[in-house]
Amino acid sequence: MTNARNPSSVTLTSPASNGLAPDHCELILGGQKSGKSRRAEQLALQWLQLDATHRVVLLATALAGDAEMAQRIARHQQDRQDCPELAARLLTHEVPHHLAQAIAQHSQPQVLVVVDCLTLWLTNWLMPADPHPPDQYPAAQAELLSALVQASGPVVLVSNEIGSGVVPMGEQVRHFVDALGVLNQKVAAVCQRVTFMAAGLPMALKA
Repeated sequence: MTNARNPSSVTLTSPASNGLAPDHCELILGGQKSGKSRRAEQLALQWLQLDATHRVVLLATALAGDAEMAQRIARHQQDRQDCPELAARLLTHEVPHHLAQAIAQHSQPQVLVVVDCLTLWLTNWLMPADPHPPDQYPAAQAELLSALVQASGPVVLVSNEIGSGVVPMGEQVRHFVDALGVLNQKVAAVCQRVTFMAAGLPMALKA
């Protein structure tokens, strides 16, 4: 029986499961608990196994605004620690806002940059708990897309697909759902590969 919490114990077998090329970006979409972060961890582990000089940098966008979110962050951290090969060569940076600058800083031919996730990054901009004004988000989005195009090494980005459910009642939430849909489309356009996760299984949307 496969241990779904340990990325080293899972073999990717679908056509969308091939490892990353050195200059490719992949966007991983899916609903909550669909296996998005696990796929990102699997790709990171594959990247490390290709070459002893390869490294992984995780850009974590989550802010622990409440106890439940703090627990979620802790679970993700523990999942990575459960894979010693990944944990030993993974460097994590908390980047709630300035993703473009972080990608530009850390992207190298031997470094896989993982962004987890775009949904919380957008939340930090449009529904901020700190002084970052939402009107600065369009510039931040444009900078992110430019950074992805110019990245010198592979980048994996995780994001939620939340636009296929019930239409939210609140104006702010509807605006967020729209903005995330637009962001996902723009990021998908500059990525060489887009994968949709459902029930832990990857489906290639763009390859």
